[in-house]
Amino acid sequence: MSLQTIKWGIFGPGWISSKFVKDLAYAEGAELVAVGGRNLEKAESFAKEYNIPRAYGSVQELAQDAEVDIVYVGTLHPVHKENVLALLRGGKAVICEKPFTMNAAEAKEMIELAREKRVFLMEAMWTRFLPPIRKVMEWLADDKIGEVRLLKADFGFDIGWAPESRLLDPALGGGALLDAGIYPVSFASFIYGSEPAKIMSSARIGETGVDEQFSLLFEYEGGRTAVLNGAVQLGMVNDAYIYGTKGYIHVPNFLFGGSATLHAKGAEPESFVDDRLAEGYKFEAEEAMNALREGRLESAVIPLDETLAIMTTLDTIRKQWGLRYPADE
Repeated sequence: MSLQTIKWGIFGPGWISSKFVKDLAYAEGAELVAVGGRNLEKAESFAKEYNIPRAYGSVQELAQDAEVDIVYVGTLHPVHKENVLALLRGGKAVICEKPFTMNAAEAKEMIELAREKRVFLMEAMWTRFLPPIRKVMEWLADDKIGEVRLLKADFGFDIGWAPESRLLDPALGGGALLDAGIYPVSFASFIYGSEPAKIMSSARIGETGVDEQFSLLFEYEGGRTAVLNGAVQLGMVNDAYIYGTKGYIHVPNFLFGGSATLHAKGAEPESFVDDRLAEGYKFEAEEAMNALREGRLESAVIPLDETLAIMTTLDTIRKQWGLRYPADE
């Protein structure tokens, strides 16, 4: 039996949206019908490249397209709030790229409107939906490594000295924490199922006024910990290790979730390797589509309350550093 077709719109015809669109071709029941951007010419070029029927030059026009069921927002995070609010007011379901917003106050505003309008809203934290990460959660649920006591997860890359880059521009929400750190911070929330009781952190604030690298130590109830690092000026091995009382799990390049290996005490290592053809964005798209088909207003895999809690954690960390953005004013 074929699935109900869900018609997609895209807002923000850029690099990340192109990756998402390519993956939609692998998602059963997905149909791409419209794209919008602040620049109509760019939206039209994107539409031509990906055979999208309609292109718009504003988020308001996309929100008024009666055929669109759900919109993927792939713009820069400083404009997530205004883009998502406009779409929600138009009655559109939304899946919004991470970081969800600039701060918790913006996230709260978006979530409250989605709930008021009774419209589906989800943070596009694609890592959580990848098959190897789902296998990791299955191993944890089956007590394969006992009680998790320590998580180590890193995500860092080196863009070189590029003060003109958005990644180093405070006006565009630059810095390692929001762009890179959202992955290990969200992963810690996913693994432990709660936010830390205590947060210790250190950051290198560069010449442009944003964090170029950071280290975090999260403490949870019972002395459990997470050690997280990130950078935009430091190439790192972006693996995750989950250590429990009966073994550990290794996830190479964890945010891309290509494989995972279980090392349980007294047993041979067990590996799960994903040979997917799609890059992996299709899985978050399928979660959103299934939610619409089933009448759900949010995802159980990344609930809105957890998204808000994660943004609150990021706010707490930035406060420790004295790092503020224009959106915080």
